[in-house]
Amino acid sequence: MEEMTGCPFCGPADEEIVLQGRLWYARWDRFPVSPGHLLVIPFRHVAGLFEATEEEMAELPRLLHEAKAMVDGTFHPDGYNIGVNCGEAAGQTVMHLHVHLIPRYRGDMDDPRGGVRGVIPGRRVY
Repeated sequence: MEEMTGCPFCGPADEEIVLQGRLWYARWDRFPVSPGHLLVIPFRHVAGLFEATEEEMAELPRLLHEAKAMVDGTFHPDGYNIGVNCGEAAGQTVMHLHVHLIPRYRGDMDDPRGGVRGVIPGRRVY
């Protein structure tokens, strides 16, 4: 497994890992958007989603389902946003693939319509 020096997602400490599969692990986001915000991260250092292997992509949904069940049991959110930033223009700041599982709660914002479309605020509501 390739590891990059200085990458905050390579070589996670055992105590950081809250769930893991063979190719991916999950840990709490250090700067959570909401209570229960998890990151699902491949162990292999890969920059973005489109560079992930078919095998990595096949395992991702299972770990996301496990992560959702864990967050549901602890935090009881009303919904979720799932997001991946691919490239600097899309807001990616850590160039190691990571999938955000962001729990959403009724009333956490005035008008949540548009969800992930909010990455460009003026285009969120249509």
